[in-house]
Amino acid sequence: MKTLNNAMTSTPQRLFSVASAAAMWSFSLLRSRLGRAGLAALAAALLWSPGAQGQRTTDLRLNELMVINSANYEDDFGERSAWIEIFNTSYGTVNIGGCYLSDDLNNLKKYPIPKGDVLTSIKPRQHVIFWADNKPTHGTFHLNFTIDDTRFLVLTSSDGHTIIDSLTYPEQAADVSYGRSEDGVGEWHFCERTTPSTNNTLVQLEAASDRFKNYDPLGIAMTITAMSVVFLALISLFLIFKYVGKTALWVIALRGRRIIPKGSPAQVTVSVEKQQPSPGAVFAAIACALRRYELEMSELESNILTINKVAKAYSPWNSKIYTLREIPRKK
Repeated sequence: MKTLNNAMTSTPQRLFSVASAAAMWSFSLLRSRLGRAGLAALAAALLWSPGAQGQRTTDLRLNELMVINSANYEDDFGERSAWIEIFNTSYGTVNIGGCYLSDDLNNLKKYPIPKGDVLTSIKPRQHVIFWADNKPTHGTFHLNFTIDDTRFLVLTSSDGHTIIDSLTYPEQAADVSYGRSEDGVGEWHFCERTTPSTNNTLVQLEAASDRFKNYDPLGIAMTITAMSVVFLALISLFLIFKYVGKTALWVIALRGRRIIPKGSPAQVTVSVEKQQPSPGAVFAAIACALRRYELEMSELESNILTINKVAKAYSPWNSKIYTLREIPRKK
């Protein structure tokens, strides 16, 4: 039992030693191949790769807010209150948990965003909404302050003193949001429409059929295009069938052609074979001979008259004369 315990205890140590030896060997191999400058470049590339940049909270931006929400967006409790939108400008997922939101420059840690909530992970180029309703008991995204009178907002990193983004906004009108012209960048302005949890700039795409209708209201271009497609397809099929057949015949003839020197026995054999009639002519001659033979046989048979006597037993019971009646005569 003691031996088994010692073996079980030493197994993780052996695995750790093997992994350490493999890591040291890999590092020495890279150093011998790349050198110090190459290792430094590789480390810089790894640090500045999208995967390494995925958890940088400095990519977060205040994107849009609404101070007076009387008949607009509702939270999960069906209540309307001021809301703040934060946008992830990076192409990696950023967890905002551990950062701080505040409306007081002297108190940057006014609302610590809880850690451990799966919803605090903001996907690439996506948004998250915080409600400034002074009801932190409603959940992670409900702040412990309001922004009705302060006109200032600041987002701080998890160290508590590095400001990621801040905003001083003017007096707000009811149900009008204040946001950037484009997500994460651009100047702040009053938005024509509120866009919580979506892009600030909504591109209204016109349908292709509507655009074509504007360009060609009478349908002339559509008619010409359709007819051109049909005729071009027919011409293409004609050319394909014509030249593909000729090409196939040429290839077959080229493969069947044999190069034979003059005067050789093979050439004489080929010339004799060419003089022989084709199988089609032979079959036609045989068919004509068979038809002629058939006609001659039918002419001979037409000159013979064959009469055979048929014996028939007579009985008065099957005679028709006994069944006939005389027609009554008039007197």
